[in-house]
Amino acid sequence: MANLKEIRNRISSVSSTMQITSAMKMVSAAKLKKAQDAITGMRPYSDKLTELLQGLSATLDADSESKYSEQRELKKVLIVAITSNRGLAGAFNSNIIKEVNLLTSEKYANQEVSYVAVGKKANDAFKKTNRVIANESDVYDDLTFENVAVIAESLMEKFVEGEFDRIEIVYNKFKNAATQIVTTEQFLPIVPVEGEVDNDTFYIFEPSKEEIIEQLIPKSLKTQLYGGIRDSFASEHGARMTAMHKATDNATELRDQLKLTYNKARQAAITNEILEIVGGAEALNN
Repeated sequence: MANLKEIRNRISSVSSTMQITSAMKMVSAAKLKKAQDAITGMRPYSDKLTELLQGLSATLDADSESKYSEQRELKKVLIVAITSNRGLAGAFNSNIIKEVNLLTSEKYANQEVSYVAVGKKANDAFKKTNRVIANESDVYDDLTFENVAVIAESLMEKFVEGEFDRIEIVYNKFKNAATQIVTTEQFLPIVPVEGEVDNDTFYIFEPSKEEIIEQLIPKSLKTQLYGGIRDSFASEHGARMTAMHKATDNATELRDQLKLTYNKARQAAITNEILEIVGGAEALNN
């Protein structure tokens, strides 16, 4: 059994760790509320924009296909891996890295795959492969639609110029504080509408369907990427809050166990001292 000083040091160390994890939990909880409000607030707009775009696209002739819808022979693929800049968030980052590796080794095993890292953890994981063409980790310093739009425009330009035949986005979709869903979305080319589209809604187009769609598509793509990064940002704080909550509980349990061990050791030491005193007294009497 460890001596009393060692146990006291361990109790002090665990208590300090518990205070840190508890503080990190509260900070993440405060940030989560703001991030959650942002993502839930933009989802109706994003969904309606996608619905409108799909409805208009379904009424266009095949000759009016957008440059962002062009289907090409799949040779080069770009994967946008969205992680966080910091760790201590459980399996939040490792799940994304695992999914990207799975896409690379299985789905796109016969294609040339490159990466765009949004988050330092993604950059650290994939930079050794020499396939990271851009590191956009700084976007979290000022996460606004305008800053994300710059990244989206770069991706659209690379697709239109033929640098890549497909672009995928991999991120954690926010469900609640305890649940994040690893999601893979095709960014470009635009996924064709599946199933029947409700064409009962009557629209008056000015100036024309084609021109409106050419303006809506870039807007929709920018919104899609912004939504993915926003989802990931909210998921990060939810995952970190959950991880720090569990860490605080574990530290509390360990501290209680150490205190019990300390009390038992202290009681044993006192008992030994009493026995030594009694034994010495009896020896003197004899």
